[in-house]
Amino acid sequence: MKQPVAKNRINKNIILVGFTSFFTDISSEMIYPLIQAFVSLVLSSTSVMIAPVLGIMEGIAEASASLLKVYSGHIADKFHKRKPLTIIGYSFSGISKALLLLAVFGWGFVLISRFTDRIGKGIRTAPRDALIAESVDHSIQGKAFGFHRAMDYLGAVIGVAVCYFISLAFMDEKTGTITDFSGFSILFLISLVPALMGVVLLFFVTEPQRAGRPILKNPSTITFSGLDQRLKIFFSAVFIFTLGNSSNQFLLLKSMNSGFSLSEVLLMYMAFNFSTAIVSTPLGALSDKIGRKKVILSGYALYSFIYIMFGFVSTETKNYLWLFWILYGFYYALTEGIEKALVAEIAPSEKKATMMGLFSMIVGIGLLPASVLAGLLYSFAGPAWPFLFGGGMSAVAFMIIALFLKEQRRRDT
Repeated sequence: MKQPVAKNRINKNIILVGFTSFFTDISSEMIYPLIQAFVSLVLSSTSVMIAPVLGIMEGIAEASASLLKVYSGHIADKFHKRKPLTIIGYSFSGISKALLLLAVFGWGFVLISRFTDRIGKGIRTAPRDALIAESVDHSIQGKAFGFHRAMDYLGAVIGVAVCYFISLAFMDEKTGTITDFSGFSILFLISLVPALMGVVLLFFVTEPQRAGRPILKNPSTITFSGLDQRLKIFFSAVFIFTLGNSSNQFLLLKSMNSGFSLSEVLLMYMAFNFSTAIVSTPLGALSDKIGRKKVILSGYALYSFIYIMFGFVSTETKNYLWLFWILYGFYYALTEGIEKALVAEIAPSEKKATMMGLFSMIVGIGLLPASVLAGLLYSFAGPAWPFLFGGGMSAVAFMIIALFLKEQRRRDT
């Protein structure tokens, strides 16, 4: 008989899922910061197409995962099993790293790899988030999601650090970037090791008691009609926000185009991940005490400020990017895990994984037009416009949440 997990503290399940994300992000972030550099190398003869290709590639990759997230959550609710789909999803992440070994033949293989990686994310996200929510009491869900995000970004720090030191060995001093495909291949091979380690850890996770009940004969359908009014308002605001929240590849591209070398941009990206890792857990715990809404609004306001500042940065003011990247990490800590904790708090228990998947799907659907639009704006309207547009959409989402989303009363446990 399986022993129930302790729900009044950060327990074994939360720690194991946290370390799975830790190792997976080491693997992913060894590669992610270099995607724009790799695409730039492949498309060096047609540089005007770099931003649109990045936008299309990132948009397709994210949108392809979005539809899977809600159905994966629905299946997890129907069969009351979180663990199997979580394992399958993380396994796809490892497969995507192996596919990157073919990326030397063209950027299309990067797209295939990103597509596979996002398919894995689409499968795992909702059941994993439901597993986290059901492994602890509601009074510490913000802390639990914050801890998970902290481990995720701590892995990203290490992954970017490995990427940085290996990149130095292949850096071209004249161009300040990598001009040799062999450097990418070495990184792709090394990234397979932590990806495998992350999957192995999931086999030791205990299925939450709530998720282990018998299969429902008449599982609930996926529909918007029966949603809590607060979820409808929140999902609407999130969708509007996401339309201006293009891929981080554009922040990396903007940083390089402002006059920094690839190695310096990698250090900025490392600082961003480190700041997120440091403050995610305490800010998640803070949301348990003062409410999710206040913390999320703070994150949206900070995002709007940072994106607008990115738009105005020039080669003369480029050093401010160090500060903006660090503050960008605070934005992630103020929103990512806490938004999920808010959804888990409002969603009915029998639809928890479905609602977590629906939230992720809405974000993913918005990312396709967001990234494509950002790529077109970057190339044809000017590098500042994707960021000014993103800052404006964040301000609109802020107003919707501030004016229409009613805070759920906090309950003592």
